[in-house]
Amino acid sequence: MKEVLIKERTLPESYHAALLALSREGEISDCADWNTTQKELSMTFQVQEPLAEPMISKLFIGGPEELEQYRQEMLDGILDFEVAAGKWAYTYHERMAEQFPFIVEELKRNPSSRRAVLLIRDWRKDSASDDPACLQHIQYFIRNGKLDCVVLFRSNDACKATYMNAFALIMLQARFAEQLGVGVGTYTHRASSFHCYEKDFHMLEGYVRRIETEDIDDLTFDYVDGWKDMMEDAQPEIAARVEELRARA
Repeated sequence: MKEVLIKERTLPESYHAALLALSREGEISDCADWNTTQKELSMTFQVQEPLAEPMISKLFIGGPEELEQYRQEMLDGILDFEVAAGKWAYTYHERMAEQFPFIVEELKRNPSSRRAVLLIRDWRKDSASDDPACLQHIQYFIRNGKLDCVVLFRSNDACKATYMNAFALIMLQARFAEQLGVGVGTYTHRASSFHCYEKDFHMLEGYVRRIETEDIDDLTFDYVDGWKDMMEDAQPEIAARVEELRARA
């Protein structure tokens, strides 16, 4: 499988470069589990300044409300009750949450540690599941006074998941960095299978056309001076929807 390595300053620049690489260099392969084909390669993209603006890409499915809900799902576990109710096999937060204190404690114990790893894959559950976790593990390092983050996905849907995954994981990285009293370092996103399903080829090519023809300013928004307020404004509606779901669980 083809390997691609990308390094860019901001999250949108890295994500857009990854989409271009998939379109231009990805190979068509079978995806028998879903009875389709896919365009695929192995992708590692590094965001050198994860909190640098512009941080929001226009090239993902959703808006401020969807991104805020996903951020809360990942960081705060607002839908973990669906696992307890037996409706979902897992959430990432449900798999990670009890390990959060260890990350902070380990890096306070030894700032040069290589042991600060969050494990998401549950071999017993995932090997027997029709929908195993895509995110496998997250590792944190304090280097040069900043918290670096390296994540591994076994599989990552380039058009429909990657941007929201990366944004939320950067928010988690920033939370840990604040607790540790250090800056936010690099974010490295590794997807062993970075792919687009056949039914979404048109979406990928639409994104690519925009990346190739539009200026970066036309493809992005600032987070702090724009989307952050809109995401916060969406919180009451998200809370109401979550309570409705909880009542039905």
